[in-house]
Amino acid sequence: MFGPTGHPALFLSERAGRLSLRSINRAFNDAREEAGLPGELDLHSLRHSYVTHLIEFDYPERFVQDQVGHQYASTTAVYAGVSDDYRHRLLQRVIDRDRHRWEITHDPQDGL
Repeated sequence: MFGPTGHPALFLSERAGRLSLRSINRAFNDAREEAGLPGELDLHSLRHSYVTHLIEFDYPERFVQDQVGHQYASTTAVYAGVSDDYRHRLLQRVIDRDRHRWEITHDPQDGL
């Protein structure tokens, strides 16, 4: 059902067994150090980045929520660390979309 060994695992070891959390963390830490990335970066940071990128690329909120297995959208919102550039683009999109609501119409009869 789950491949040659029947493990419902995303990653398998070279012996077709499940990778332990410790070995995944060790591999991640080794790769992080080799790349010269800060020690504060951990596997959970990747989860936050994944959510943020999905949001910034305009994936539907419900899709993002389902991707990370959150029951409530408010939980997913905590994970999102969107950039200032994204906030600016989002605000600009709303302004452009609703510009007609804020336009002042000039009536020559008013003498203004």
